[in-house]
Amino acid sequence: MMYVKIPRERIGVLIGHEGATKRDVEERTGVKIEVDSRTGDVLIDDTDADPVMALRVRDFVKAVARGFSPERAGRLIDEEDAYLEIIDIKEFSGKSENRLRVLKGRIIGTRGKTRRYIEHLSGAEISVYGHTVAIIGTYEQLEIAKKAIEMLLQGSKHATAYRFLERKRREMKYAALDYYVHAEHD
Repeated sequence: MMYVKIPRERIGVLIGHEGATKRDVEERTGVKIEVDSRTGDVLIDDTDADPVMALRVRDFVKAVARGFSPERAGRLIDEEDAYLEIIDIKEFSGKSENRLRVLKGRIIGTRGKTRRYIEHLSGAEISVYGHTVAIIGTYEQLEIAKKAIEMLLQGSKHATAYRFLERKRREMKYAALDYYVHAEHD
């Protein structure tokens, strides 16, 4: 059994309309979820389920708590190589609420442009919620998105972070191409 606490305003998203999201996750994974809608406490019961799947459900619940839609967070259940990483922006902003707002704005960008660009070039999914940035992706996607986000949080220019992302995107394409070329000849 595992416990996760989620913000009260995210409880409805986790449960879904008439319990549909919760029921869907339970049916797909065999893991039972109990939600205390007064406190936001979530019990993840893996008694009759695969313990690895219970960890995936735990990460799914955390992702929903950090602002992801159940559809986007579902990648953590559906993809064996998908992981969740959460960055606390307060580690970069200190106690200043104004600085926190500025840093969140740097990651999101005008009308979400920066966030979408990071997602597009890294292949990861990103949610900025409260004082955190949550990332879902493969290990490689996580590392690339995390590095770009940390560059922005540390004050790098957007152009610098974009160049880093573009270089990493090219490297991933070449690595994939190299893999397929060698696979054909082996």
